[in-house]
Parts: sequence; C-alpha cells; structure tokens
Amino acid sequence: MPSASPTSRRSYLSLQLLDLGLSHSMLNLELWGRGHRHSALAGAAMAAALIWISLLVGLLEGLGGTEAQQTTLHPLVGRVFVHTLDHESFLQRPEHVFSVSAPIPITYHAHLQGHPDLPRWLRYTQRSPYQPGFLYGTATPEDRGHQIIEVTAYNRDSFNTTQQMLVLLIGDPEGPLLPYQAEFLVRSHDVEEVLPSIPASRFLTALGGLWEPAELQLVNITSALDRGGRVPLPIEGRKEGVYIKVGSASPFSTCLKMVVSPDSHARCAQGQPPLLSCYDTLAPHFRVDWCNVSLVDKSVPEPADEAPAPGDGILEHDPFFCPPTEATNRDFLTDALVTLLVPLLVALLLTLLLAYVMCCRREGRIQMVHHRTIRGNTEELRQMASSREVPRPLSTLPMFNVHTGERLPPQVDSAQVPLILDQH
Repeated sequence: MPSASPTSRRSYLSLQLLDLGLSHSMLNLELWGRGHRHSALAGAAMAAALIWISLLVGLLEGLGGTEAQQTTLHPLVGRVFVHTLDHESFLQRPEHVFSVSAPIPITYHAHLQGHPDLPRWLRYTQRSPYQPGFLYGTATPEDRGHQIIEVTAYNRDSFNTTQQMLVLLIGDPEGPLLPYQAEFLVRSHDVEEVLPSIPASRFLTALGGLWEPAELQLVNITSALDRGGRVPLPIEGRKEGVYIKVGSASPFSTCLKMVVSPDSHARCAQGQPPLLSCYDTLAPHFRVDWCNVSLVDKSVPEPADEAPAPGDGILEHDPFFCPPTEATNRDFLTDALVTLLVPLLVALLLTLLLAYVMCCRREGRIQMVHHRTIRGNTEELRQMASSREVPRPLSTLPMFNVHTGERLPPQVDSAQVPLILDQH
C-alpha cells in the first residue's frame, strides 16, 4: 500500500481531532444539560471546546507548513555546478497575489547538514539582498556520493524564515574526459555575472573561435578575490574579475599555444600585450587578461612517485662527504661565573661609592655656597646691630611723656610701676 503524503496525513489527523473535540463537546452538553438546569454552562463549555480544537488545527497546519522543501540535484565530478537561489522559490505568497510592486530583500545561509559550513568544493555568493544567491563549485572525486545542503532564507522585511533542503547526488560525468584545460582571467565581469547559464554559454561560444574544433565545457569558475585579487575601487566599470576554466577533449589550438609561449611571457614582463596570432573573438563582451592564461595538458599521465625503500641505515661511502668531527667536552663554569660575578661586583662598588658620597662626612659642614652666603650675611648683620652707638629712641625710654616730650629720670624701678595707676 503506498504511503500517504504529509498533507493527507495532516488532514486526516485534523479531522480526527475535530471529531474528538465535537464528541467531547456533546458529552459536556449532555452532562450539563440534564434537567435543563445548566444551559448557560453547557454553552460556555461548547465554546471553549471549539476554540481549543481550532487552535490545535491551526498549530498542526503551521507545523506542516514549516516542513523544509526538498530538491534533488545531480552535480558531476570535474564539471562546474551552479544552483541559483531565487527569491520566488522561497517566498510564501497568498494564491490571490500575482505580483509585488517592490522587491523583497532576502538573504541566505547555506551549510552542510550536520556541519556549520559548506563542503570544501562548494561556495556561496550573493551581491545584495535584492539579487539572487548562487551555490557554485566543482566536485572532486573525493566528494563523490550523497550530500545534503540546508539553505535558510531570511526575509528582511517580515523577518520570516524559509528552509530548503538540497540533496546533492554527486556522480561521474558521461562522455569523454577533458584532458586539455585552459584557464582565463576575465577582468570585465564579476563572478555573479558569469554564473547564470546565458553568460556562461556566450563565453563558450566566443571561445570556440579561438579553440577549433573543440566541444568546450566549463570546468570551474572562481572569483578573483578568492585567488588573491584586490577589491576594486567603487568606480563605474571596475570589476572584481573571475577565473574561468574550460576543458575539452581536443588539443589546444595554435593561437592558444602562442599566448603561453616564452616570447609572450617576455612581452608581458615588459608590460606589452602577448602575441596573438588569431582574432580575439572574446572581445568586446569579455575583456580577457591574456598575460594570465594557463594551459594544462592532462593527456599524458604523470609518472607515479616511487615509494621510498627502507634502507639499512648505513650511509654509503662518499669521497665528497666529510662528516663533522666529534666536539670535545667543554667546562662552561668559569665562563658562567665571569659573566655573572663581574657585573655584580661592579654594581656593588658603585653602590658603596654612592653611599659614601651621600651619607658620610656631612655633619657640621655646609655643602652649598648658597647656604654659606646666607649664613655669612646673617652674622654680618648681627655684628652691625651690636656695635652701633646711636641713642635709643625716646619712645623706648621709661617715663617718657608723649604729649609734652619731657623725659623724667626714673625714681623707682620701672619694672614695679603698674601700667594703669588706678590698679593701686
């Protein structure tokens, strides 16, 4: 019996819950409505049951709507893989809405299931939230198998999230191998401008005029920033650049071989364009840097590296090999003592000398000329004051009348005369 779809299972479960809720409501009505005594309580119970059932049904529908969409893709080993993350495939619009006047900003986050980042062969890029995102890369033979990529879209206006599962079944390509591979640096485009199928097909068609007769296929596309390129200035016409690798089963043309000849490399080193014996069919749509063209020929298999055989550990006799002589044992105790003790002794002597200069033979001696001058001037002033013979001022004499100016000889001891006579 075929398994039912998730939508039919959710509908069946919703109907079962609705039937259960109605039965529960009817039972409440029968219990509460006996004898027609509690009709109001019965109506309230029925309303509560209906609300509860509607909430459960809405919750189940919401859970069913959040299931991640699943898409199966088939990348091939040695071929470029490009998947566009289009806004339309992630937007959940009502059925009656056919168009949106303003674009909706959406950003994406992609990672390998069970891991925080993408696998090593896969890259993600998006120029702005208003433009689609791209997952691109070239799988290697080690990546062959089954991989699941989880993509989460963030709506920057409504803050809604939508999840999508990409099931990658990586297999081997059909048809002949591509032993002849050429890589070109296109400076007139960004990586987002070459990833869509139309520009990529246009590049292969234009390159076919330089590589005849050959059935060309894209092998890899890499941004120049991932290869060490610089971010261009925000000037119109400046692009980041992109490396495009093309493979074919046919050998390289004479025109391409001349581009990578030693004469062309010499001209590129002098700042001149390389030799090009044919018409540049890529111009003017694709501005290729012909000094950065590389050709790889895999038609001749490389010789396998021989495994090193273990030897006996004894070097063979070689007349040109002079082994170093054995070094004699040396005693470094004397050198260590001299290195440590001599600076310590010098520092100790300097410390003792500084302590003697600062602390010894300083008591009772004037050390500075400035202090000596002040002391001499003080002594000189004292000598002048003691040797003067001028009369004392009258105001300093005892019994001097300041009103009449009389000077009376002291008849009594002035020390016994009170200052205020009324005190006697």
